Amino acid sequence: MNDTVYKLWPELEWIKDDSLREKTAKTWETALEKSVLTADDLDTIPFTLLCGPDMKVSFMEHKRCVVHVAKACGEMMNQFFGDNLRVNMDVLIAGAILADVGKLLEYELDENGKAIQGRYGKYLRHPFSGVSLAEECGVPPEVCHIIAAHANEGDLVKRTTEAYIVHHADFMTFLPFKSRLVV
Repeated sequence: MNDTVYKLWPELEWIKDDSLREKTAKTWETALEKSVLTADDLDTIPFTLLCGPDMKVSFMEHKRCVVHVAKACGEMMNQFFGDNLRVNMDVLIAGAILADVGKLLEYELDENGKAIQGRYGKYLRHPFSGVSLAEECGVPPEVCHIIAAHANEGDLVKRTTEAYIVHHADFMTFLPFKSRLVV
């Protein structure tokens, strides 16, 4: 599999199912092939375009944080709730890794190298393009559901436990940047 993807995502090794790990990595590889962004860009572009030009947290810093927060939540839920609310850790981790993969098609770089929403992104937000990329790579529906439901679009569907975890991990590491109270 693509060494670049594994350098971006050492967390892929947390996925025990070989087939799911390979499909998750292949989705990132496909996204990078179709994107104007490079793997290096992901360490420099802001993780969101919604917080203005002062955003210093990179796309990969945010994404890897989301994966780590989601994993910790899933582990704690399994520890405390056991079979009463079992979290499928492979599905959770794959979904967290893939939640924003569609942003690689949504974003473009302007003439100054600044990330902006591109033409494609104006028509299809990243949950939609992310699901499309994942399905192209054979990612199973329970993971595609997490991609589709992680953002506000997911408020219109019933989420799985894993999708709730990724949704909240994503928003708890985004909303404080967007609307924090500074005292």
